[in-house]
Amino acid sequence: MVFASATTGFKQDVPEIQNAFLEDPVMVSVLERLLPSNVLKEITPDLVQISEWSMTEGAALLDRMEEDQPKLRQYDSWCRRVDELLVTESWNKQKIVAAREGIVAIAYERKYGQYSRIYQMAKLILWSTGSGLYTCPIAMTDGCARVIEIIGTQEMKDEVYSRLTSRDPSRFFTSGQWMTERPGGSDVGRTETQAVWDEEKKAWSISGFKWFSSATDADVTMLLARTHEPDPSVAHGTMKDGSRGLSLYLARVRDEEGKLNGVRIHRLKDKVGTKALPTAELELDGMVGQLVGQKYRGVKNISAILNITRIHCGLNCTSTMQTLLLRSKEYARRREVFGALLKEQPLHLATLANMELQYRATCQFTFFCVGLLGRTETIDNNLPEIKDRDFPLLRLLTPILKLWSAKNAFYLSQEAMECFGGQGYMEETGIGRAMRDVLVNTIWEGTTNVLSLDLLRVMTETRGAALEIYSATIREIMAPLKGQSEWIKSAKSLEECLVLIAIRFTAYSTSEGRKTLEASARGLSLAMADVIAGALLCQHAAWSQAKAKANSSNALAAAEAKVDQISAQRWCEELYRRVDHQIQNLGREERYEEDKLMLFKLAEARGEAAASSAERFGETKL
Repeated sequence: MVFASATTGFKQDVPEIQNAFLEDPVMVSVLERLLPSNVLKEITPDLVQISEWSMTEGAALLDRMEEDQPKLRQYDSWCRRVDELLVTESWNKQKIVAAREGIVAIAYERKYGQYSRIYQMAKLILWSTGSGLYTCPIAMTDGCARVIEIIGTQEMKDEVYSRLTSRDPSRFFTSGQWMTERPGGSDVGRTETQAVWDEEKKAWSISGFKWFSSATDADVTMLLARTHEPDPSVAHGTMKDGSRGLSLYLARVRDEEGKLNGVRIHRLKDKVGTKALPTAELELDGMVGQLVGQKYRGVKNISAILNITRIHCGLNCTSTMQTLLLRSKEYARRREVFGALLKEQPLHLATLANMELQYRATCQFTFFCVGLLGRTETIDNNLPEIKDRDFPLLRLLTPILKLWSAKNAFYLSQEAMECFGGQGYMEETGIGRAMRDVLVNTIWEGTTNVLSLDLLRVMTETRGAALEIYSATIREIMAPLKGQSEWIKSAKSLEECLVLIAIRFTAYSTSEGRKTLEASARGLSLAMADVIAGALLCQHAAWSQAKAKANSSNALAAAEAKVDQISAQRWCEELYRRVDHQIQNLGREERYEEDKLMLFKLAEARGEAAASSAERFGETKL
């Protein structure tokens, strides 16, 4: 046997994905179920080409963006403040591609009606693989476009909306979303930024400090500010406290001469991940902006943005899971250990299967929410099924999707890293970067706890009606499967979980039970996501079975139906036990006081005892 050297000996075959759309049977199957056949046929070539671009040109751009990160040049050589944000050519190229490919425009052209959102988001998932963190400004651009479409002035629609939704790279605008300040991120009621009416400019002058502003190089931005009452009959400087004093504003980041519009870039943020994305602390001093919608309705008016950006978070997570799972499976086909390929080894196979199941569930839930979004944007909002079902259901599910998919994606990224062994820990493979980048989804647009409390807020605001709509939706999904022997256990498990969730909400919806309910809010959110994902997996499997029966000679259809059935049943078989743990054990009444004792009271008692002891010792010494 010849000894190995740097150039001789074993060399591992490189696991490569050629085209995620063609190699991932899950998303293709979901699209086939959700879209009319003529629509899917028409958009398929576009989805194939964007996936190919992501794996080739996009991947190269992504590497260069990571290597040459944004920089801030605050002063020129003559000590003049310039605040020049330097981004790479690769980052700017992503903006060109986003416009040309209609990543935002598809949703607003509405060529396919309610299905345009599904087309847009499917393309976005595939584009994300090669676009890096440019999905962040795209998410905020999408949200900004929707808000202007709903409540913007005609001038905003003509001058800004038309550019946010343009396919022309020379006209295309991106938008920022500047909400976070030092007193709080999700707690926007503590916003310090103020807006004062400037009669001479016929605009609002906005001043304050924005602590975390993603897409600092955007063309326009949406931001919250505390509004000075402009009515001359009211005392000068009068403002309302809390979130009720906030209004939503739209501002151009630069003026007509290309100079920053009352903005000073204090510094770029040094983040754990998302390194290619320019994120900054910004000081606003007389930024000229326009009011969006009515005064003092800022928090309500940003709800349309949040619905969209939270769904974008779910899509980003779905995309990361898709890519890492495909790479892990491809590696298992090529990597031989202890005399056998990884794909033949039981433990590794079980690990991959669990990752696959998480991805399948996330994909189903994500596209369900996308479908709801498309319906609410294109179908008559006065129809009962839209007004009384789809709108409140979308409001309930978007925070749940966001927090749940973020947890799933980070878990899967860890498993993917392990699947590659030592190579997974190497920067060159890109898995570490993917793990760091996907982690932002647990923070941006609300942490798991913040979004879980948002769920309780929805329940309170609707007096439990949102939960009734949620339960009715799942029962409606499962109704066609009733009486079918292969779905009896799954249907029973889902129904028992719905009862558990309902009991939890009703039993502790009083003021006395509020602390217990809050303590179990995270578990409730995760449980509700698990349950609706289970119902959607069952629905998809039943559709797949019907498709196979209609094409009895099609072996592929039969295999897909079998896998879909296995996935749905496996997800549901331990669902009750998981949900019971999530919402029962984590929210026991006595647990709140126990947690305080364990985390803080014991340490405080020790501190007091130590101080008392030191005092006595000092007296004795004297």
